[in-house]
Amino acid sequence: MVAYIIRRTLASILVLFGVSILIFVLVKITPGDPARAQLPASATPDQIKALQHAMGLDRPLPGQYISWLSRALQGDLGLSYQHRVSALQLVQERFTNTLILAGSALTVALVIGVSIGVIAGTRPNSFIDRFLTLLAVAAASVPTYWLGIVLLIIFSLKLQWFPATGMYNPRVDPTLPDLLRHLVLPTITTAAVPTAIIARMVRSSVTETMTLDHVRTARAKGLAERTVVTRHALRNALPTFVTIVALQAGYLLGGSLIAEIVFSWPGIGLQLYTAVGARDIPIIMSVTLLVAVIFVSLNFLADLIQAVADPRIRLA
Repeated sequence: MVAYIIRRTLASILVLFGVSILIFVLVKITPGDPARAQLPASATPDQIKALQHAMGLDRPLPGQYISWLSRALQGDLGLSYQHRVSALQLVQERFTNTLILAGSALTVALVIGVSIGVIAGTRPNSFIDRFLTLLAVAAASVPTYWLGIVLLIIFSLKLQWFPATGMYNPRVDPTLPDLLRHLVLPTITTAAVPTAIIARMVRSSVTETMTLDHVRTARAKGLAERTVVTRHALRNALPTFVTIVALQAGYLLGGSLIAEIVFSWPGIGLQLYTAVGARDIPIIMSVTLLVAVIFVSLNFLADLIQAVADPRIRLA
């Protein structure tokens, strides 16, 4: 087990290193000059060159990356070009808001997705199986931005059941009921695709495990169907389920960008969107690197759980 953990740790570090290089290069080759974006339109070429030198943008790309990486390993991701404060601090402040939205969406996706998957998987090829599978395919096919706009128009602008934007009502003191009302539409928008994916994967895994010998034996012994499903079928589907949850959690933490833009939810997705428009490289790097670290960490944790649940994985 120790050797497996060491291998997975080294692999995760290499992945993060490769991701950091990829993100850095992509940001640097994106059209636009960060120095020019910080100066007024009347700035002279000499002023632009002076700011480029001060920001280190005139150095060779490998040198810029090494300098950035050495500071990043010490927790210094630079100052935001827009706000002139620590980029990491700004991202951390917004990350809590994204975590609230992602946690809410993941809860909804797990409850509904697993329920649909189990119901469909225990009744393969039945009418309810085909109906729920069709419903999941339809949910996975709907573009997130379209769903968000439709929900906003119907339930906010037309029916006025829920707020259209923001996290709290700015005219009153923040309260939990107010937060929950603002959270409903972004949560539904964000959870739609993960719910469909979880439902389809759980359905496939449950359908497969229900045909195993030990499950048929449990049924032959006269055990209740609920006991057969929960103690035998779902237990064998646990490794697959853990992987799905880890992947979807990483997706939600980094993939709520659309919902945050549509509903003006003050999370890191909206922050990344505004930073890209302003060419605020420290913010862009901080957000993307944070999402990469979370995604890799969740997959690492999922691998460890799978290794504990199924010792054969350690030998792979």
